[in-house]
Amino acid sequence: MDGRDRYLRIALVIVGIAFLLIYPLTQIWASGWLWQPGQHEYEQMIIGVYATLGVFLLLASRQPEAHLSLIWFTVWSSLVHGLIMAVHAVIDPVERGHLFGDVPALFLVAIVLGFLAQHKVVSNT
Repeated sequence: MDGRDRYLRIALVIVGIAFLLIYPLTQIWASGWLWQPGQHEYEQMIIGVYATLGVFLLLASRQPEAHLSLIWFTVWSSLVHGLIMAVHAVIDPVERGHLFGDVPALFLVAIVLGFLAQHKVVSNT
């Protein structure tokens, strides 16, 4: 296992745990993690989706090369989700706090996992 493999495993654990902690983040820092107006059905749905993804990222950390499609789904969905939220946060002044909360967090997830998983894709071809 080279250094990048180790870092990918560590990153998957950190991101997996972070996704499991989204609900507490919404309670601690609502302006950076909850969108207005508050819609409990939406909030529960998105928290459930991210918690599920978090569990599977933790499982993927054991053998990342066997779960590259999940890792790349996380990269691209985080990028798309972050871009959409960034546009809404710029347009709506009430949501500007997201530019310092969940938006950069999703971009960071996409950048880190994309960088670390890129080596796996290149070396598997």
